[in-house]
Amino acid sequence: MTILSEIISYNKEFVNEKKYEEYATTKFPDKKIVILTCMDTRLTELLPKAMNLRNGDAKIIKSAGAIVTHPFGSVMRSILIALYELQADEVYIIGHHDCGMNSIDTKQIIGKMVDRGVDKNLFKTLQYSGIDMEDWLRGFNDVTESVKSSVDQVRNHPLMDCKVPVHGLVAHPDTGLLDIIINGYDAIDEN
Repeated sequence: MTILSEIISYNKEFVNEKKYEEYATTKFPDKKIVILTCMDTRLTELLPKAMNLRNGDAKIIKSAGAIVTHPFGSVMRSILIALYELQADEVYIIGHHDCGMNSIDTKQIIGKMVDRGVDKNLFKTLQYSGIDMEDWLRGFNDVTESVKSSVDQVRNHPLMDCKVPVHGLVAHPDTGLLDIIINGYDAIDEN
């Protein structure tokens, strides 16, 4: 049995037994927050529990390292949609210790791509097209600085409402302990 067939089999049971009813909510976040966090598997259930969040409380965006890589990329687009269309009022950028994006070796990733069948020559084409693969795949050396950088990008985005608090936190992936790196309310008070 494949993983997909296991998922579909369970899904049929889930729907038939109406297990979905306990998760009923609307598309609007009850706590009016949007969270950008890492896709790390340790955070899937731990982070919402550690923040006392239930289904429907927050819009949660996941990306490798909780990094905003481009001011007009899908992460920033999702944050802006959550704020302007889906009634979120605050932004939380939550990185974590022991992240896979910490000190990532982009050359090694490119090597793995080639090992799995991506043509080496494609990377030259991408380079000549203005795409810097190492920059695009880059991680970070310090999670605190990475969170600060992403908070700065969101807070200073030209389409961002300057009255929206943008918080920066770092989570411990084993305990869920949250350290405040940037209290977004302080930045609002300064304006």
